[in-house]
Amino acid sequence: MKLSQLLFSFLMGYFCYSLVEIVLRGYTHWTMCLTGGFVMTILYAINSRRTMTLMKSCALGSLFITMTELAVGIFDNIIMHWNVWDYSNMPFNFLGQICIPFSAFWFVLCIPARLICKHIRTRFCNKKAVPIASEQPM
Repeated sequence: MKLSQLLFSFLMGYFCYSLVEIVLRGYTHWTMCLTGGFVMTILYAINSRRTMTLMKSCALGSLFITMTELAVGIFDNIIMHWNVWDYSNMPFNFLGQICIPFSAFWFVLCIPARLICKHIRTRFCNKKAVPIASEQPM
């Protein structure tokens, strides 16, 4: 993986996730921009593996995003008291920082993220992207 690929995936996550938050909530926080970039960089690395199926990608992505959300939430909301988000009223929440409904949302959001990763790989490798397991003909 080239540094340019990782940087581009970070920037895509930075801007795309910020846009998702602005569309859905009406605003975002600078730490969410950085978190979106970090997460997309890791998703890019996950989706660069040849054996990664769509379901595995979404499951690993959702787990990673949820754990990142917990770490950032503890720092932003509990330690710094910035009150960026609060899932206290959501079912099955933990410390008001993560919850099952948003983990399911992250699972679904990993589908377009996977497509973005494929396009980044295609663009930077100057060749056709390596087919991923779920896209190979049977």
